[in-house]
Amino acid sequence: MRKLSILVVVGFAAIGLTLFVHPIKLFLFGGAADFAEVEANRVPDLRERFQEQGLLFGSETFIRIFKEERELEVWVAVDDEAYRLFQTYPICNYSGELGPKLAEGDRQSPEGFYTVPASAMNPNSSYHLSFNLGFPNAYDQSHDRTGSYLMVHGNCVSVGCYAMTDAGIEEIYSIVDAAQNEGQSAVPVHAFPFRMTEQRLEQEVANEWYDFWVNLKAGYDAFEATKRPPRVSVDARRYVFGPA
Repeated sequence: MRKLSILVVVGFAAIGLTLFVHPIKLFLFGGAADFAEVEANRVPDLRERFQEQGLLFGSETFIRIFKEERELEVWVAVDDEAYRLFQTYPICNYSGELGPKLAEGDRQSPEGFYTVPASAMNPNSSYHLSFNLGFPNAYDQSHDRTGSYLMVHGNCVSVGCYAMTDAGIEEIYSIVDAAQNEGQSAVPVHAFPFRMTEQRLEQEVANEWYDFWVNLKAGYDAFEATKRPPRVSVDARRYVFGPA
């Protein structure tokens, strides 16, 4: 989520005074967290909860988002085996309706397959903590979809992002950060309109996004079958999935 700013211009060139521009940053929805403090408060408890579930804090991580259910799942790898669900977090807020983001300013939260490298992490976010989903990805670009600064963040306020509670984003951010610090190059995030069962998808046969959702379901099914995030690529303007 971009920080809003106003450029205040004061100039009296007509009478020979110097023109200058001064930026005033507006922090409308809270402010940045002190991530060092967040780590100190959250990580010891997270390590303990990971251990209780037979997981190692810092292991490879995978995130799934479900709009309709307003849920964000954090999955964690168990050695070289399947991933295991660590926790499901309630999504505090998201923007728009079921369906993909199409254009800058449409206030839609995206659906699709994204990755979060270390460079996408923002511990100084005006929305407490945030990470960028990387919209538009290769698929979005092939469909001429536009948009920027689509995040998962705190503050429970959304104009296109997936907004969590501050407590929720502190845990999620800490888990993703730890996985990256242990060598995971990018954390996959799969964002779906709903849990993509055959029965639920069948209710949307007449929906304009049905074919798009059928393509998303292939990725959903690939994970459900193996409990490992599939390799995702784009071919002929469609998502293609292969073994991890």
